[in-house]
Amino acid sequence: MSIFSNNIRFLRARRKLSQQNVADELMISRVRYSKYENGVSEPPIELLVKISKYFHVSIDLMLSVDIEKHPMDDMMKLPDNRIVLPVAVDDLGNDTIEIIPQKASMGYLEGYSDVDYIESLQRIALPFLTNGKYRAFPADGDSMPPFKNGSYIVGKYVEGISELKPGKTYVFVTLNDGITYKRFKETKENTICVSADNSFYEPYDIPFEEVVEIWQYASGIFPEDFEPGDYESYNFKEMFRELRQDIRELDKKVSVRRKKS
Repeated sequence: MSIFSNNIRFLRARRKLSQQNVADELMISRVRYSKYENGVSEPPIELLVKISKYFHVSIDLMLSVDIEKHPMDDMMKLPDNRIVLPVAVDDLGNDTIEIIPQKASMGYLEGYSDVDYIESLQRIALPFLTNGKYRAFPADGDSMPPFKNGSYIVGKYVEGISELKPGKTYVFVTLNDGITYKRFKETKENTICVSADNSFYEPYDIPFEEVVEIWQYASGIFPEDFEPGDYESYNFKEMFRELRQDIRELDKKVSVRRKKS
């Protein structure tokens, strides 16, 4: 028996349907359908798509997740048919939050839809965070003070791009950049524009199709105190950015004068 055969058997029973009922909807014989439930054979891709649409469960989940162990009613479904596991609680009844390891942050892109991977993550409980699904992501670089290497950003899961609010900060999980923490500026035709709080970095666009997950900033975890003096390095960078801009403008003026002469 495979995960797939177990899942379609469970989904059919959950809806109180007979094998004949499902077979009729799929326009195949009951005998053929029963072979799929018994794990004797596997459906071709076109029929697999049909089964997925019939049960309203993605192919990804159908083939890789034991749905019976993680009831669909308790799962938060993503727009692209991936899942966020149900909110788990500790012995005291507090919601627990998965922590993405600093050293394995890039591995999250491969494991974010893998139930076993998410369940293997270390967890913490922050009692003041309730009414939502939260996850802690490692900060990287100096683009979003006061977060720096070693810090963690706790984000609340956001259903989709339409829920983004200008001026708010989010953890964006994207296909090209991995995990990135930025401030949302605006939605364009096929992209979203984000920016860093450190003005040394220019705003940039992220195509819709590259966005995998979005988590709105909810809290921060700092391994050590952030001193006000830490901002000085950002001021130096801002100074160099302005100097670089001045040099560019000067080059343009010199080029114009040379052309005229």
